[in-house]
Amino acid sequence: MGFTMISAPGAPEPIGPYSPAVRDDASGLIFVSGQTPIDPVSGTLVVGDAAAQARQVFANLGHVLGAAGASMADVVKVNVYLTSMADFAAVNEVYATVFERPYPARTTVAVAELPMGARVEIELVAAPSR
Repeated sequence: MGFTMISAPGAPEPIGPYSPAVRDDASGLIFVSGQTPIDPVSGTLVVGDAAAQARQVFANLGHVLGAAGASMADVVKVNVYLTSMADFAAVNEVYATVFERPYPARTTVAVAELPMGARVEIELVAAPSR
């Protein structure tokens, strides 16, 4: 079983030794690495509340999916990481503008800290039509 790395022009460069996304060669599933609210032009963290950061995260995820020939409509699973559950409602409001019914499966957890001081990180799995 193998996979193909997906490069994502327009998305921030990874800050570590990992691929922005990979496509499983057998299933066609696309696994997108966690994205934080990094502005791809400046390479800096977007300043603002959790909603502003979530909007940038979804923009970054959209660039990665687009590079893989997929879209948010293909997403089947989402993992959301927050540094505070107090941001849950604000991120949910942004989330509801990105996805439509039937919504992807989702997990949301609070974590102690995220890279670069981000408040939100999101990773996902997409299953585009083959």
